[in-house]
Formats: sequence, structure tokens, C-alpha cells
Amino acid sequence: MTKPRYDVIAIGNAIVDVMSPASDELIEELQLNRGGMTLVDAERAKELYDAMGPAREISGGSAANTLAGLSALGAQCAFIGQVADDQLGEVFAHDIRAVGIDFDVAPREGNPHTARCLIFVTPDAQRTMNTFLGASQFLPPSALDAEAVAAAKVLYLEGYLWDPEEPRAAMRRAIEAARAAGREVAFTLSEVFVIDRHGDDFRALIEDGLIDILFANHLELFALTGTDTIEDGIAALHGKVPTLVVTRSADGAVAIRNGERAEVAAEQIDEVVDTTGAGDLFAAGFLYGHVNGEPLERCLRRGAIAAAEIISHYGARTEVDLKALMYEKLA
Repeated sequence: MTKPRYDVIAIGNAIVDVMSPASDELIEELQLNRGGMTLVDAERAKELYDAMGPAREISGGSAANTLAGLSALGAQCAFIGQVADDQLGEVFAHDIRAVGIDFDVAPREGNPHTARCLIFVTPDAQRTMNTFLGASQFLPPSALDAEAVAAAKVLYLEGYLWDPEEPRAAMRRAIEAARAAGREVAFTLSEVFVIDRHGDDFRALIEDGLIDILFANHLELFALTGTDTIEDGIAALHGKVPTLVVTRSADGAVAIRNGERAEVAAEQIDEVVDTTGAGDLFAAGFLYGHVNGEPLERCLRRGAIAAAEIISHYGARTEVDLKALMYEKLA
């Protein structure tokens, strides 16, 4: 096996997050899915944007956020995703390259525009996300660099992007390329509604032994396995996924890797400001430890530390030296 060029290569939505504080009353008035993620069309996206207060634009997307965290820790990463040839597309491409991530997919001309996620953050730090997928759902299989996939230790796939046909085909090809090269495939379930739509596909991937690392929060675990306790959910996947990572919000996280089990508590912080990207950064911390051969508990600790940093401020990109923070917390 050739020496990997990348630690992690990811396929995901290329999205710019538009974030704004919001009252509970506004959430109710706009009839939003409080605390969840809803796909919206272009007309609804404009309506919600017009209803927002002063907003911040931050490049996002679940898998891209994970790579940004990994890159901040010193990992070598590459991203495959689709933007449009427009202003937000330029913002996304600049931001992801600026943090040291390779991104070579050509922008798509014409409509639809680059994807954006309109995020309303209520006083309790819950984020209500409304996503217009735009150009990201037209990532063609031809955009896949099979050689780059084969040159990464881990291929990381974002469940959110399984919905559109073209990216789904690209991800299936990527799985084939990774498996043929003897690399690991990691998959994040992303959201319960994604499992409701594509759970049969995800379960088939697991049954066929195509997923090496599975990330889920407790609600996603329940939806995937049809169980209602974490232990039952873990038992349902026993022997099917070499590494299972389950986050439990304020109750920390648990992981099982090749029969070994570890648990960690959530890191304590002064104030939860915005939970956007908590799961993405948890995956970043965990994967950094994993690709560097660290013990399972330490991988979980890294995930918990990265998640705690991200929920202490607005946005899903770190605002401190994440590598230094890890050194301090893990010393």
C-alpha cells in the first residue's frame, strides 16, 4: 500500500452559513423546526433571509467543518464539493483553501446558486437550520478524483449529501475507490430526517461491511436501529461496524472500536453560545486521534474538547488555536 497523501478526504455540501440571533417568538412566527434542520427551496430561503436580523456569513457545511477542525490540528485534508460560479462560491473556496485544505472542484456555471444555510440561534444556544442546497446537490460523479480518494487514510462522507442523485453516485464511486485501495470509510448520519429518507441505504452499506467508522448522535442511532436506548442501539450494530461513535449531547460520548469500549464526559464550558457544528468538530477531534493511532479514550477526549470549543461561540469554525488547546487539555 502506498503512503497516504492525505489523512482525511471528505465529500460534502459546500455551504456558506448565514447566522443570526433570533427570539423564540420569531421561530414560532416563521413556523420553523426549532433545533432541527429543514431543507428549503430558493423562494423560502429568500423569505427567511429577509426575516433575519443582522447576520454573519461563515463558510460551513458539515464535512467541510470537520476538515477545518482536522486541518487546525495539523492533519492533511482534501475536500470534494460543488459551488456555483458566484460570490458565495468564491467565499467558500477562499475560506477552505485558506485553512490549508485542498479543494480543486471547478465551480458550476449558471443556476442554482451556491448553497447556503440560514441559521437562527435562540437565547438557549439552539440552532434552527434552514438549508438551500443549491449547487451542492449537483456534484457530478465526474468531479470525483479517485486517485485522491485512494491516497487518503480515511474517506469521510456526509449523510446530508446522500439525498441528491448525482452526489450519491459520486459517494458510491468514492467508497469503491477507497475500498479498492484498502482505505477506511467513515460516515456521519447527519440528521434524523436523512435517516428517515435513506435509512435503508445506510443499513445496506453497514450490512455489506462498507462502513468502517460510523458517527451518530443518540437520536440518529435510535432512528437507524429502531431502538430507544443507547445500549440497545449499540447492540444492534455489534459486529457490523468496526468503529462506532455515539455522541450524547451534555452526557458525553461513547465509542466501540473492534470490541473495545470507551466513554468520556462532555467538556465543561462557561456558557453554551451556539451548538452549530458541535458534531462536526467532535468528528474532527476523534478522527485526528484515530488517524494518528491514539487510544480510543483519547480520541473521544479530542472530540469532546473540539466540540466544547465550537459551542462556546457563534459559527462552526474554531476561534482559538485548537492544537494548543488540545495540548493544554490533554497534558
